Amino acid sequence: MVDHVVEADVAAADTTEEKINSLMSVKNYITKIGAEKLKAEYLELFHFERPKLVETVAWAASNGDRSENADYIYGKRRLREIDRRLQYLSDKLSAAVVVDVPTVKSDKIVFGATITLEDEEGETLEYQIVGEDEINPEQGKMSWKSPVGKALLGKKKKDEVVVQTPSGEKYYTVLDFKFV
Repeated sequence: MVDHVVEADVAAADTTEEKINSLMSVKNYITKIGAEKLKAEYLELFHFERPKLVETVAWAASNGDRSENADYIYGKRRLREIDRRLQYLSDKLSAAVVVDVPTVKSDKIVFGATITLEDEEGETLEYQIVGEDEINPEQGKMSWKSPVGKALLGKKKKDEVVVQTPSGEKYYTVLDFKFV
């Protein structure tokens, strides 16, 4: 069951940082909402933007000298960018392990959890652990592969968490977590 996949995968591996990192790089955990956004972007590029651009490039090519034709040069460059993005999205979606967060039930922090933390100064912070394609710090969404995300996985309420940051160790206390 997907509910405990991240937790079980990490627990099954040797606990060395290297083993955990290699295990996490194989799977692309993503929320249902995140997967829908990636699919929508793929479909928009594939069915609308790319065909229009192919038409423009074909028209520009029919105008003769391509070496000084800005429409042709820009169009070909943009077409390569779109094709790279389509390949990236395709790879991400084919490796996706989609998690429907509201259905997750766990007494430990797992992928998709929204966690309320307290830092050393008593400030309350709220983060949701999401996939690497869904990161949005302004909205409190952090990757499960981030240092804080890794440190939180498997923790319970009232657990203390130590996170290694470039500026040193940071300490947090898990106040609560939920799956919404």
